[in-house]
Amino acid sequence: MPTPRRPRRTLRAPACNASPMKKAAAPAPAAGDHFRALVENSALGIYRTTPDGRILLANPALVRMLGYSSFAELASRNLGRDGFEPGHPRARFLEEIGRDGRVQGFESAWTRRDGSIVFLRESATAIRGADGSVRYYDGTVEDISERKQAEAQREMALEALRQSEERLQLVLATLPIAIFTSPVDPGVDADWVSGDVEKVTGYTPAEYLGEPDFWRKRLHADDRERVLDAYRDPAPAAEIVLEYRWLCRDGTYRWFHDHTIRKATPQGGRYVGIILDISERKQAEEENRALQKRLQWAEKMEAIGTLAGGIAHDFNNLLAAIQGHVALAGMGLDANAAAQERLRRIEAQVQSGAQLTSQLLAFARGGRYELKATDLDEVIARTADLFGRTRKEIVIHLRPGRGVWSVEVDRGQMEQVFLNLFVNAWQAMPEGGDIYVTTENVVLREPAELPFSVKPGRYVKTSVTDTGTGMDEPTRRRVFEPFFTTKEMGRGTGLGLASVYGIVKGHRGMINVYSEPGRGATFTVYLPASDKAVVKEPPAQARIVRGTETLLLVEDEDALRELNRELLESLGYAVLAAASGREAVALFEEKLGTIDLVVLDMVMPGMSGSRIFDRLRAIDPRVKVLLSSGYSLNGEAQLIMDRGCDGFLQKPFAVEQLARKIREILDARPRPPGTGS
Repeated sequence: MPTPRRPRRTLRAPACNASPMKKAAAPAPAAGDHFRALVENSALGIYRTTPDGRILLANPALVRMLGYSSFAELASRNLGRDGFEPGHPRARFLEEIGRDGRVQGFESAWTRRDGSIVFLRESATAIRGADGSVRYYDGTVEDISERKQAEAQREMALEALRQSEERLQLVLATLPIAIFTSPVDPGVDADWVSGDVEKVTGYTPAEYLGEPDFWRKRLHADDRERVLDAYRDPAPAAEIVLEYRWLCRDGTYRWFHDHTIRKATPQGGRYVGIILDISERKQAEEENRALQKRLQWAEKMEAIGTLAGGIAHDFNNLLAAIQGHVALAGMGLDANAAAQERLRRIEAQVQSGAQLTSQLLAFARGGRYELKATDLDEVIARTADLFGRTRKEIVIHLRPGRGVWSVEVDRGQMEQVFLNLFVNAWQAMPEGGDIYVTTENVVLREPAELPFSVKPGRYVKTSVTDTGTGMDEPTRRRVFEPFFTTKEMGRGTGLGLASVYGIVKGHRGMINVYSEPGRGATFTVYLPASDKAVVKEPPAQARIVRGTETLLLVEDEDALRELNRELLESLGYAVLAAASGREAVALFEEKLGTIDLVVLDMVMPGMSGSRIFDRLRAIDPRVKVLLSSGYSLNGEAQLIMDRGCDGFLQKPFAVEQLARKIREILDARPRPPGTGS
């Protein structure tokens, strides 16, 4: 629609580069001049445009808002053709003003000359002609960029807050934690709890808040007074940090960490706190404490075992000397001489002493002498029969399992294990009673199944249960310690169960005990199963066998060396003696080819028995060696046997044992050419 000429030309020129008026006297300003000044000085943008998009008027404020240098530059744009898009929605503006004849507070983004965006708030009216058609639009524009920027920042802040709250809720949802508030009022537990309380305790917030003392009465009896004391009138701004047990919906007590602060508010003092489920941490701490106790106990037993083993070794050497002299003395007497009976009594006492040191060594080093695949039920039955003959007041009930696997054990040591367990049970039943022995196959896989330190795998489990007096917890914890006994003075050495522990451990098994006062005791033994077939024992030989071969005796103790020389010579052998490893190696090299067997003591000063054995094997790989020691066959002695040593004897040994073992080794395979006759 055409634009009126006179009024618009009057307004447009001043809006651009109007020249200043001369200061000459002039008539009073007309009404048009007031209007022009108002338009030019207004902080609002003022415009007049036509429906087809031509810009007829724009005051300086609008020119500046849109980034143009003059009205003429701005007027070169046509709103219908290129407008101020992409921000300004010209089509929506025309639709709204065409419908209502005006727009009010129309907010949009306008593109400035340099391409930047300015946010404007626009109000306009459609000016119509006499015929009712729209001739042009008069409007004002307000720059709201700062407000929009503030709103955008506020929206960003609100979005960041929303995301932060979502992250917090996500974290809280993954933690076993609940939040609560309560007044500082001894009669009220809480007046608000978070929804997570159900996840932590099993109770809903409604249940939790349904009664005043809901929290208080579910505190563990051992923790209640301590916890309530902490909440009784603490100082303002004080922190309360507690750990306690609380009864949850599932009927179990769980450990909670309670961290609460007291805050002063206009409504009075209030508690704000969190409750965190720390049951898993407490369980881990308890397991760690138990492991530490077991480690300390194992280290103590190891130290005691080392001491006991050393004592037993030295004592066995003394017994060996006594045994040897008794044997020599007996050889020089008539079989019917009166002194023979005294010598037999001395020998019996030596055997009693040897049994005592055997128990010490069994505890200290396990006492594995000769391992054979064994039917454990057969060993138990034989031991039970032997024990039952002398203890008629005790009834032993054997309940062997079906198809129980074989075990590789020293049968004599296993007999000692079960004999000691039977004796222990008998001593706990002075008026008589019952012993129940069961065996079964078990496969231990999971760490929780493994008793003490045994490895996963197949085991034969044996349980020995009595109906005796039982034990309290302090006694149960010490029952396997050597020299610990609850019996009166003179009724025992306290080595029986210690030797049981050592023998079982030496066979790579483990034993534990469960007992309560007045309810008997159950000892459970785990022994590794074997894939080998059971080996039947040959009958023992009691006669003394002799020989004529040449033997090299290696022994550092002078008394034992001379004694054993005499014993071996009394058996018919030619004997060369060496007091040290160096002397033994030199003598073996010198007499190479003439020595049929080396009788070697394991514990030697300077060069150990193990090194002597290796040196002899290096000189002659076919050398035959009988190892002897005051220690049992375990540790270093077992390693020597594993490297090809021909036999082992533990001191003290009877002359019959020595003679039989020497013949077994010498007769095991043909001697190389050039050896003794």
